[in-house]
Amino acid sequence: MRLILVGPPGAGKGTQAVQLAKHFGIPHISTGDIFRSNLKAETELGKLAKSFMDKGELVPDSVTNEMVRDRFKQADVKKGFLLDGFPRNIAQADELSRILQEVNLNLDAVLELQIADAEIVRRLSGRRTCKECGAIFHQEFEPSKQKDVCDKCGGSLYQREDDKESVIIHRLAIYAQQTKPIIDYYRTKGVLKQMSAVGTVSQISADAISLLSK
Repeated sequence: MRLILVGPPGAGKGTQAVQLAKHFGIPHISTGDIFRSNLKAETELGKLAKSFMDKGELVPDSVTNEMVRDRFKQADVKKGFLLDGFPRNIAQADELSRILQEVNLNLDAVLELQIADAEIVRRLSGRRTCKECGAIFHQEFEPSKQKDVCDKCGGSLYQREDDKESVIIHRLAIYAQQTKPIIDYYRTKGVLKQMSAVGTVSQISADAISLLSK
C-alpha cells in the first residue's frame, strides 16, 4: 500500500496514520519525523533547515522536498508507505510525483479525512494541558476531576496557544488556501478516497481499512 493521508488540523491524521501503517505493515513517514531525524543527525539538509528555523522563518519547500527525496531512497519504502504531512500544496504534490518516478513507485491512494470546521474548533479548543507532566485533558470529552488541576500529578492545566479558537480558525484558513487544492489535484489522477473522520478511533480505522482494501 502506497498511501498519502490528508485532512485539516484536528482531523486525527496522526492517530489514524499509526493505525493504518501498523495494519498494512508499511512505514509511517511524517515530515515532522524527517525533520527531527535530519536535525538530530546534523545532516547538511538538517543544518540548512536549522538556519531558517533559528531565524524564526519557515523552512523553504526546496529544503523539505530534498529531505523527502532522501527518505524515499531508503529501502523500506519499496514495500509501501504512508505519507503524512506532505504534500501541503500543489508545488509539493508535483515534486512528490517526480520523486516517485525517480524511485519507480506509483501512488495507490490519497485518503482525505473529512470533518466540519466547527467540530475541529470544538475538539481542539477544549483541550487543556498540564504545565508539569504534559498530560492532556478535554473540557468536554475527558475533563479533569478538579477544574484546571491535573488528575495525574496535581499540576495546573492551561490552554496552549495552538488550541485557542482564534489560532485554530487561522490554521484552518491556511489549510483551505494551501492544502485543499491538492484534493482536486489527486481527484483528477483518480486516486482520491474520502471518508468521515467523526467517530471513535477504532471505528474510523476500520472504515479506512475497508475503504482502502477495495
